[in-house]
Amino acid sequence: MGKKAWTVIICGALILALGMGMRQNHGLFIEPMRMDLGWQLGVFALALAIQNLMWGIAQPFAGALADKYGTMPVLMSGVFIYVLGLVGMAFPQGPLMFHMSAGVFIGLGVAAMGLPVVLGAVARMVSEEKRSTALGIASMGGSFGQFLFAPISQSLINQYGWSFALACLAAIAALGVFLALQVNAKPADGHIETHEPKQTLREALHEAFGTNSYILLNLGFFVCGFHIAFIVTHLPMFLSTCNISPDVGATALAVIGLSNMVGTYVSGVLGGKYSKKYLLSIIYFSRAVAILIYTLMPITVFSTMAFSVAMGALWLSTVPLTSGLVGVMFGTRYMSTLFAITLFSHQVGAFFGAWLGGYFFDLTGSFQGGWLASIALGLFAAVVHLPIKEMSVRDRRVTA
Repeated sequence: MGKKAWTVIICGALILALGMGMRQNHGLFIEPMRMDLGWQLGVFALALAIQNLMWGIAQPFAGALADKYGTMPVLMSGVFIYVLGLVGMAFPQGPLMFHMSAGVFIGLGVAAMGLPVVLGAVARMVSEEKRSTALGIASMGGSFGQFLFAPISQSLINQYGWSFALACLAAIAALGVFLALQVNAKPADGHIETHEPKQTLREALHEAFGTNSYILLNLGFFVCGFHIAFIVTHLPMFLSTCNISPDVGATALAVIGLSNMVGTYVSGVLGGKYSKKYLLSIIYFSRAVAILIYTLMPITVFSTMAFSVAMGALWLSTVPLTSGLVGVMFGTRYMSTLFAITLFSHQVGAFFGAWLGGYFFDLTGSFQGGWLASIALGLFAAVVHLPIKEMSVRDRRVTA
């Protein structure tokens, strides 16, 4: 990979660290904000659920704009909206405004700074042989951000309070403007395969939604979103209900991020050598087993750290494999858009993971319903990937 490709990969990964990685630690703010503001958990759960849903809804549009105009203007817009959302979250003026800032604004901002936009740029800068590894390296950015900002966020909350902590994170996120200037990959750049036919976006969408394997991939990614949103939103408070310090929740999220840096890279490398769909089935089955074992054991600091290591290795390791399958099936010309639609399914799952966790807790005083749903969905995702046909839809037609 050349110098320009490495610049796009590294700066793209850092943008994911600021966007995806930073917002994965918002669950740390729920308990101190709830105590200060006197709001029910459902208010915060709904805000983060809206955030995930808006992220998913806006993602295909952000991907389509990146496919048409290039990544840089989309990323710049995302940074601006994201910072506005963090500032509004730091100084909430009631639940409605909190839902607008923490939900709508941050969701839109993260969408424009998200995986489809960044990974679409990365995919166009490298050859097909190196693509899975490059996507894995770039995807590590989200995990690095989670690892980095979990202890920073908790330390700022402990020393200065949640409002000042969020204002500091907004200032840090603004640095994404300088990174966006370096990720200026345009649709005509790099390694768009010469065998890809000329298509309009409408034709590409028609082709994708007429492909059963693409539909199954979307169903599986729904489960990934549910798992991640439920855990990052509710794990810190779940530990509080078990009389474990909030600092352990921050450490657990950091450990998940650190472990997933390894897991995502290994997933990308393995995806270049072995069947991506079978690797995805193994990941989702392993998640279900890890959650089952954790919830059956006594909840201690040790069991939580062990769970964080295991879950972290499986966390965003789905991303290079899922995005890689989109590239295999449809090529890279409209990869940002098509993967963004897949990520919309992911974010619909995230909406339910964040919201139902809070709803069940307000209803029953327990997170048990969310854990059980996570186990069942993990088994479902393990099965649903098995029928996927791992080849180009055009090659499949020729073979047929």
